[in-house]
Amino acid sequence: MRVLVVDDHDVVHWGFRVLLGQQPWVERCLAARTGAEALALTRRWEPHVALVDLFLAGESGAEVCAAIRAESPKTRVLLISGAGRMSPAAARAAGASGFVSKDMEAGAVARAVQMVGQGMTLFPPKADQPAPLLSEREREVLELIGAGSTNREIAQRLYLSPHTVKEHTSAVYRKLGARNRAEAVQLAQRIGLLS
Repeated sequence: MRVLVVDDHDVVHWGFRVLLGQQPWVERCLAARTGAEALALTRRWEPHVALVDLFLAGESGAEVCAAIRAESPKTRVLLISGAGRMSPAAARAAGASGFVSKDMEAGAVARAVQMVGQGMTLFPPKADQPAPLLSEREREVLELIGAGSTNREIAQRLYLSPHTVKEHTSAVYRKLGARNRAEAVQLAQRIGLLS
């Protein structure tokens, strides 16, 4: 089985290559750091499975997933994240066959790759998924941002100081890897945090 790892962290690349390289069913393990690299490798090697990080630097893993599936419909994608969970509906909408957390044991991740490569889908039950990406207050702030509220309006609505709202907004941006309000809302919608 040919496996493509799409992640922007060197340590993750190394870890997955070591882990998957030890599996007798892995013929080749490829690695990409960007969506463009992933598409080039997909065109050349037509991997059976692509592990795609949900939060790539400046890119959405869900969009990279959709692009890989458009380029190579036979390639099955397993979305991975160390930063929270994704709704199965949002993952399926992007064309993914499953979602796993980087917090899982190495053997469980290898089994997940093999299962997806064999045509199965893998969406853990809600109880087995990692803790929510955002705190309850950060989610409230994000929902109000999504509704078009300004920081001042959010502060009034939630009975917070504008400074506290700004801190929550900054935390939302950081956790989602967003640069501004619009990007935060788009990313949150893609991963199922906002409808």
